[in-house]
Amino acid sequence: MNRPPKRRTRTAWSWTENNRKGKHTVPIHISSFLGRFGFEARRIAPNLAADAYLRLQFMTRGTVQDEYCRWFLEQQQVPMPQVVNIETVNRCNSTCAFCTANVHAEKRPFARISEDLYHSVIDQLADWGYKGHLTLYGNNEPLLDPRIVDFHRYAREKLPESYIFMSTNGLILTLDKIREVQPYIDQLIINNYAQDYRLHDNIREIYDYVKSHPDEFRDIDIVIQMRYLQEVLTNRAGSSPNKKTTEKEFTQTCLLPFTDMWITPNGSVGLCCCDNLEVTSYGNLNKTPLREIWAGEPLQAVRRLIAQGRNHYDFCRHCDFIDAGFRTQVSKKILAGDTEGANRTGGEEKNKRQK
Repeated sequence: MNRPPKRRTRTAWSWTENNRKGKHTVPIHISSFLGRFGFEARRIAPNLAADAYLRLQFMTRGTVQDEYCRWFLEQQQVPMPQVVNIETVNRCNSTCAFCTANVHAEKRPFARISEDLYHSVIDQLADWGYKGHLTLYGNNEPLLDPRIVDFHRYAREKLPESYIFMSTNGLILTLDKIREVQPYIDQLIINNYAQDYRLHDNIREIYDYVKSHPDEFRDIDIVIQMRYLQEVLTNRAGSSPNKKTTEKEFTQTCLLPFTDMWITPNGSVGLCCCDNLEVTSYGNLNKTPLREIWAGEPLQAVRRLIAQGRNHYDFCRHCDFIDAGFRTQVSKKILAGDTEGANRTGGEEKNKRQK
């Protein structure tokens, strides 16, 4: 099959312009929240680090969340999602302590999306004129699906103006796999989950090669995020294996029901990524059109409650999850009227970048 023409992306533009200006940038970088210090803090004092991080994020992002929720509900027509997440297979090959999808904690019956349903979802997005973010990822490892490159190819053909990003733990990632998928994605996020602050051997090989051959990867932004394998994050509405919920109720709003459409392999549209156990559903794409579910009263009713505070909705009442920063940046740009800028915002957390 002929590859679709690759449009000039934000990444390609910045790489070219920087080199014209004499800046020798490369399309790959390593990112870590607060660098090595932050990694060690999460390793040595995981609960303390998690609590401090969450306090900071709720304090700095609460206003934007509130404003976006209000703006969303005030629109005469329900705004499109900013991110469409399609989980094509519900399995992972990692042992991350904070995630129910890890190989030791997974409880979901095995499922993978049918090709007919996947094509239908992408076709519906194309008919809708969708230009936002798309990721074929949920609570899983996308590279475990052998169809993943073909799925990305189809998405790019049908959604040429969407920002497509791929998130992987990188355990089975190779340079050849990056070469296969790079014509169809804007950004590759590699979460390097490890016990200490070092790259896995295959990720180090990828980093060194891409850094030495920037022109080969000039149309893709590759982000390696240094992640602690055993870190404590959020309770994810009670699904996290290493952080249980408490009786504390959270009165803050949450962006996810307003920004993200969450699609599971069986076609169910759930509330968000925190529903690892798939207990929420507001419609099934095997029966109901995508736009009808997104704008339907079941989801709108939930949004009205969460806009008053997540304590008004039982599933979210004790959940301390907060967006890592990407959706906050998107929301700011939407509120400022910069839809194009919102659609071109990268999908990684805005962490400290390192050489």
